[in-house]
Amino acid sequence: MTKIAVLGGGGWGTALAVVLSRSRKPHEISLWVHNPGLAESIRRERENKTYLPGPKLPESIRVHGQLEAVLSGAQVILGAMPSAHARAVYTSALPFVAAGASFVSASKGLEPSTHLRMSEVLAQAVSPNFSPRIAVISGPSFAAEAARGEPTAAVLASRDPAFATEMQEEFAGPNFRLYTNDDVLGVELAGAMKNVMAIAAGACQGLSLGSNALAALITRGLAEMARLAMALGARPETLSGLAGLGDLVLTCTGSLSRNRFVGIELGKGRPLREIMANMRMVAEGVNTAAPLLALAREQRIDMPITEQVDAILHAGKSPKDAIRDIMERPLKRE
Repeated sequence: MTKIAVLGGGGWGTALAVVLSRSRKPHEISLWVHNPGLAESIRRERENKTYLPGPKLPESIRVHGQLEAVLSGAQVILGAMPSAHARAVYTSALPFVAAGASFVSASKGLEPSTHLRMSEVLAQAVSPNFSPRIAVISGPSFAAEAARGEPTAAVLASRDPAFATEMQEEFAGPNFRLYTNDDVLGVELAGAMKNVMAIAAGACQGLSLGSNALAALITRGLAEMARLAMALGARPETLSGLAGLGDLVLTCTGSLSRNRFVGIELGKGRPLREIMANMRMVAEGVNTAAPLLALAREQRIDMPITEQVDAILHAGKSPKDAIRDIMERPLKRE
């Protein structure tokens, strides 16, 4: 029986613990929750009422507020913390990680200060002890739907095909299907970029711009994502798959999307600080726009939607002016 430690007691980490409890293969699952009070509440109520109200955690899932307790003997470590905190969590976990443990990252975003992808942050954090096998999970997957057992398909990517296949078999369940991929760069970039596009899509809805605008935004957003991803070495087919187009459509249109919600509220005229103050969960696109734009400028890649989202978030530009500037760009071939 494989022992799996899930690091992150937010909605996605909690959902993954529940999903793994239904896998075809038996697991011993432990969930680390940063807030000790929340850990105790989840352990007692068998429900994460703060971040994932509704789905019940099976009694077999052990919930702890201490990393040492969760990581003891863990063979697979599944990271589902916000990307801005990933390095700190992995660094704190390192003293308790058994040599030879494998890692799967389910965080979607870039590290704000370094622009690094989560697998790169993970490798750096763990490298003082050993070089682990690493995979990443991404794709169209709202936590609440996955936890309820609704059909969900995602991508598990690793540069080690044998490890990808191994984790695919470990994580597969009746309603949770994973496709393997070796384009880790493309999968991670897509997972980060789609959140920024979802803020723009939400702003369109907040401004009541209609379906035409949303369809154009999603289509041009995908083209923008593909330009940067391929410039950095990703494969185009990754951007047209579940981790790219699939997740983009879900995040730009789904009512459970936190990034889309932020965009809607910005479009209605609410200030970002007020929106974020009333949100319990992290909207990764808010912290991803700036490092993504920096990457694009380093590569001399034109990303007009990302540029306007960054201006809305960090320069106080109105969503109405941002949309107008996108529409008034010079005419060109598609």
